[in-house]
Amino acid sequence: MASTADDTNGRRRRHPRTGSEAAALAGESSGLRKSTGPVAETRWLNADELAAWLANSAIMISLPAALDARMQREAQLTFFEYMVLSVLSEQPDRTMQMSALAVRTAASLSRLSHVVGRLEKRGLLARKRIPGSGRRTTATLTESGYEVVVAAAPGHVAAVREYLIDDLEPHELAALRRIGAAVDAAIKREQPDASSAASSPPEAPTIHSGRRRTAD
Repeated sequence: MASTADDTNGRRRRHPRTGSEAAALAGESSGLRKSTGPVAETRWLNADELAAWLANSAIMISLPAALDARMQREAQLTFFEYMVLSVLSEQPDRTMQMSALAVRTAASLSRLSHVVGRLEKRGLLARKRIPGSGRRTTATLTESGYEVVVAAAPGHVAAVREYLIDDLEPHELAALRRIGAAVDAAIKREQPDASSAASSPPEAPTIHSGRRRTAD
């Protein structure tokens, strides 16, 4: 029900085809509403729910792609690379355990390790094994990495304002915040291993949100 295209990191990204996806979500594809069994029991989307979902799809798909393209053009970083550097920049010692960094950036450890390795080759961060049992590793933002993320932050905030914030009224921003929190909570309910993170959500990185922190 969706076409795919390679994103900037070589993964397959889903792009909804409005007509076919709308029909399927509403249960109108190939007479689904007339079927019997589990398909017939599906809670199909009504017109208002379907319109809300399709509008939200633009935020989930188009906005990250636009932010990524702009970040690469202006700062030679992917959006995900920027997020990794940004989260590290807000730690007291600019250091974080890889497993915790994966949670903060909503990434798998394998994807994070690949990207961190790429940033390490550029001298923007460094990895170090933690002594003891287990395969624990930390990532530390270097001074060069800090300079890069601080330089990239103003452009990122400008893009966020241009693509999303400045076209919304205060009450719409409040609604968007409630919606985001509700969706995040629903997803975390399906992830038992994220229960601790859900009970104590981390503060958003301040450079990412547009407030520059003074360098140490």
